[in-house]
Amino acid sequence: MSDNSLAFRLTTDVFPLEGSSSYSPKAQANSTNLLYVYTPENDVASIAEVLKRNNIPHIVNHYGIRDYRDKTLCFCKISDLDDTQLNFLVNAASAGARVEALLDHLDKRLNFVETELLHADYLLENSQRQRTPAPYQWQKRLLDVGMSLLLLTLSLPIWLLTALAIKLESPGPVFFQQRRTGLFNQEFSIFKFRSMCVDAEKDGARWASKNDSRITRVGNFIRKTRIDELPQLLNVLKGEMSIVGPRPEREVFIHDLEKQIPFYRFRHTVKPGVTGLAQVRYTYGASVEDAMHKHRHDIYYIKHQNFWMDVRILLDTVRIVLTGQGV
Repeated sequence: MSDNSLAFRLTTDVFPLEGSSSYSPKAQANSTNLLYVYTPENDVASIAEVLKRNNIPHIVNHYGIRDYRDKTLCFCKISDLDDTQLNFLVNAASAGARVEALLDHLDKRLNFVETELLHADYLLENSQRQRTPAPYQWQKRLLDVGMSLLLLTLSLPIWLLTALAIKLESPGPVFFQQRRTGLFNQEFSIFKFRSMCVDAEKDGARWASKNDSRITRVGNFIRKTRIDELPQLLNVLKGEMSIVGPRPEREVFIHDLEKQIPFYRFRHTVKPGVTGLAQVRYTYGASVEDAMHKHRHDIYYIKHQNFWMDVRILLDTVRIVLTGQGV
């Protein structure tokens, strides 16, 4: 197949093309980091933008490769590729190239999912492939119950002191209940220590923000140290939440977020968590942009979740609490 048999897009000027007069053995060695991407034409611009943002040298829809050794070829939306592209990828794989889905490759390279590139093929394939194995299900439930009981026992004095501080600072209940969306889009009531004034939402629901005037002085402290999250251990014991998972969001916000963030409700394929990968990697979120960043890590967690990942997230949560990096 010649270089001109199909149009291709060169979206980096770092590497000369194979077959050109400027191509050399040195360029060939450097090109091992070059990513070849094959996608429908209407997705070229968005893919190029994402790869440039992450400083990944790449060529889109190039068919003039001479030597496939040490080459990585990625495809996006395989169901939308034409026969020429599919045959090219099959032949490349048989000639020694590494051929894989673009999002799978970026997962390993970035340690999060580029949600702008999410598509139904990817989610459905991973939904089937990543069904939670039975051993992990009971390991996770054992971790949930064991950690909840342990934390409840150890934190009892903190509960008492927090309740007293809240009552002394402002009138109103010690605990706060709010409807959140959990597993399979089922709503439940989440428990928290009250960190805001009683009439915080008299003008309607809105995002909490840093230096929010609705947050009390005690509330600011318990949010920063995550003490306000302790009552959610009761939700974990009830089976409505896990210790580790995506943070549960309010339905009123989800309606807005799913209009702007691709496949936002996919996070509801697992139980929400008291802490999670998004919380330890991106600790504060009070806008659609923040929700987008967190969604990248939530989808990554859903795909790769396992017992030891949960343990690492818990250890990172302890570090964040002890160092005061919380909200």
